[in-house]
Amino acid sequence: MWDRSKRKGWPVLAVAVALTVLFLTSHLPSAGHHRAFPPPPQCASMRASLVPSAEFVASRNTVGSDRFVEGTAPVLIRNAKILTGARNGTEIVFGDILLDKGVVLGVGYIPNALTQLPNLKSIDAGGKWISPGIVDAHSHLGVYSAPALNGASDGNSIKAPILPWLRSIDGLNTHDDAYRLAIAGGVTTAQILPGSANNIGGQAFMIKLRPTAERSASAMLLEPPITLGLNNSDTRTKYRHMKHACGENPSRMYGQTRMDSAWEFRRAYNEARKIKDAQDAFCAAAEEGLWDGMAAFPESLQWEALVDVLRGRVKLSVHCYEAVDLDALMRLSNEFKFPIASIHHAGETYLVPDLLKKAWGGFPAIALFASNFRKKREAYRGSEFGPRILADNGLPVIMKSDHPVLNSRHLIYEAQQAHYYSLNPGLALASVTSTPANAMGVGWRVGTLATGYDADLVIWDSHPLALGATPVQVYIDGIPQLSSPATLHKPTPFQDVPQTPSWEKEVQDTIDFEGLPPLEGRSIAGSVLFVNVSQVWTRKAAGHAGPHTANMLVLVKGGTIECYAPVGDLSRWCASQGFAADAEVVDLKGGVLAPGLTTFGSDLGLSEIMLEPSTTDGPVFDPLTMQVPDILGNTVVRAVDGLQFAGRNTLYAYRGGVTTAIVAPMGRDFLLGMGAAFATGASNALAKGAIVQSETALHIAVNSQMPASVSTQIAALRNLLFSSSASGPWSRVQSAAIPLVITVHNADIMATLLHLKTEFDASSSSSLRMTFAGATEAHLLAAEIGAAGVSVVLAPARPYPESWDYRRILPGPPLSRKTSVMTLLEHGVNVALGVKSDYDVRNARFEIAWAALDSDGAIDYTTAMALSSSNMDKALGLDAAGAANEDFVIYQGGGMFDLESKVLGVASGRRSVVDLF
Repeated sequence: MWDRSKRKGWPVLAVAVALTVLFLTSHLPSAGHHRAFPPPPQCASMRASLVPSAEFVASRNTVGSDRFVEGTAPVLIRNAKILTGARNGTEIVFGDILLDKGVVLGVGYIPNALTQLPNLKSIDAGGKWISPGIVDAHSHLGVYSAPALNGASDGNSIKAPILPWLRSIDGLNTHDDAYRLAIAGGVTTAQILPGSANNIGGQAFMIKLRPTAERSASAMLLEPPITLGLNNSDTRTKYRHMKHACGENPSRMYGQTRMDSAWEFRRAYNEARKIKDAQDAFCAAAEEGLWDGMAAFPESLQWEALVDVLRGRVKLSVHCYEAVDLDALMRLSNEFKFPIASIHHAGETYLVPDLLKKAWGGFPAIALFASNFRKKREAYRGSEFGPRILADNGLPVIMKSDHPVLNSRHLIYEAQQAHYYSLNPGLALASVTSTPANAMGVGWRVGTLATGYDADLVIWDSHPLALGATPVQVYIDGIPQLSSPATLHKPTPFQDVPQTPSWEKEVQDTIDFEGLPPLEGRSIAGSVLFVNVSQVWTRKAAGHAGPHTANMLVLVKGGTIECYAPVGDLSRWCASQGFAADAEVVDLKGGVLAPGLTTFGSDLGLSEIMLEPSTTDGPVFDPLTMQVPDILGNTVVRAVDGLQFAGRNTLYAYRGGVTTAIVAPMGRDFLLGMGAAFATGASNALAKGAIVQSETALHIAVNSQMPASVSTQIAALRNLLFSSSASGPWSRVQSAAIPLVITVHNADIMATLLHLKTEFDASSSSSLRMTFAGATEAHLLAAEIGAAGVSVVLAPARPYPESWDYRRILPGPPLSRKTSVMTLLEHGVNVALGVKSDYDVRNARFEIAWAALDSDGAIDYTTAMALSSSNMDKALGLDAAGAANEDFVIYQGGGMFDLESKVLGVASGRRSVVDLF
């Protein structure tokens, strides 16, 4: 029997069926006739404008931002120099700026009526510079987190080369230590890209970096697309973002050739095109009312994002270096008719600007590093003049971090370098503000300071293009991000945009030689007379330097300074030296002569292209973690035996004022071997003065990344130190003839090593000469290190919590008053600054200047210079060179630490030449 309770629904069902039949009979004509059904919503959605309406943008002045946090007080910042980011970064407004409800309400003159907002906070900027918040177009914040741990690395999938359905938001770690650091550098917005191991790595997402009350990844999103299903009240259709990659990275991961990669792209886009064509046909028929025989709207969850690329609804970022790959990309763009928003890394783009203009749908923006080149073959022709050349050809230029490849905190430094190498200052500022924002489709709300834009800005302690510029405060969505920031007092010259040198010849040479211009200097063995010299700094054996200041003339013979004197006195001062009337005259235009710098920390001289093994000396066999061939016996490897001369990174270092490099044998394991010092300007190992010192110190490493435990490494070191049968380098370490240099970052390991040194010193007639290299956490033991007489070489000079061993950094201003350099110096530690990457050695002088600027006057010129000269020599066992054979770097237009000066040459007493560049 039927349950009567269930039968109650039948009348309702009968009515529904009847109504359905009535509807169908009245609306479904016979075959071939039109029906009155409207097209499905997908048809309208795929044609909706992605550009916000003028009415919507205007409404933000009253409604505020979708990211506004209730309770945030309005802020009036008075008396500022405002770089708005508009007009290609050139617009400057003097006055005030008003923030409320997460948006900018006014810039420049603020009417009194607007300043009557309740709870208004008023801040006097004191004439400081304000810029838009920095926008990083290429970041892996949150997907390659700090510290790097296996469970927090979600940048790449290894499932397949084509993965447009993956989304970076699904792997975004909200506990990345680097968010706070990036904000401290003025970064407010970032595009979080998947890695570059795949041809199509997946979808990217824009985020704001500030913490949110919800503490979720979704709460950080800027302009989240409706495809995420967030039930956002803002139902506008928004741009989506995606990552592609060509060249070496996907080839290495999947064993592809370039032909394979091109086919993978074409096959994927062909699948997307089939779906797009089916959708277009469906909507065309639906709009005509031709419903007969039609199934559901054609969709594919896997391919829908790539279909949107074909519709121009995705801002596409493409990792692509070389002309061959760029050419294939342009052809792909035109074959399938999709636009490219930006090309990243883009090392050879400056060589093929006309090719890039063939991209379908308009010019792509070009996202570059400033000087990070040559780590792999496809990056070998990258040039510091790329931004300038591209801008000259009308292509938008973006400077990016590729965080954590470069610490996003220092993205403004990329813009500073681009400007130094002759990119227009307005475009340099725009390259990290409005240009990336425009390229990513959010330029209507971030990257510029104007009414109705997001309240994201940075107050700087100096002009943002001045070296070492540091935020005083950072606002994101109108909310201040720095609590009790440590502020610096920068010298007056740093308040103006640097007047950078002329590089016209170098720019033309870069183009003419397709990125590989000659780098060797013009060598002069005779006499050179330098005029208009403002200072001569001399380096004494004890490590002290002294300036001799005046409008001077300096006579150099055979690479050695013979004499120097104020104008008019040279003949009297140099009479005993035999004044050279035939000397070549060089105008330094107020420049200086200063001692050459010494570098350590990279593989300079042992590696030409880091990721090309055939161009490197290769890693050593480690007796603790490897099976060492019997033929080696107990031999300790010497770096001097694997030196390579005249490499491009080495010569760029020389042209940057680094005349001596100290290098340890390559490797990451326990026993590395004997370091060596060599002249960066030498042509080969047999040239005069090429080998500065064949053996400097014995190098080992102790860390938690090795196959052997830390305690095992310490046990091995104890055995070697206390062995009564030690010979060779270990016996020299025991007798304090040479230092033992230990690459170590973790403070706990350092404490164990200090205890070991105490043990050794108590049982020996000599005190162990120990140096910590790397030493990120050394500040935690500054007093103990100083008391033990241990030297420290900080590498990198600016800390980053890269791994667990590095995590406890002292970040420096604005997050901390002190830096590691300052802390160690205060405790009497012999400190030097190293450089980790070969390409970056050329920038050593800027690192030293930055360290001095961050000290707020605590580090003077002499102390700063010692950080990469006499202090380095002492730490690494380089015998102090006498004044007679000292190398002097010749700076034109300013001092050794200026962005306004240029290295014009080197006077090498060691090699008896003057090299002019």
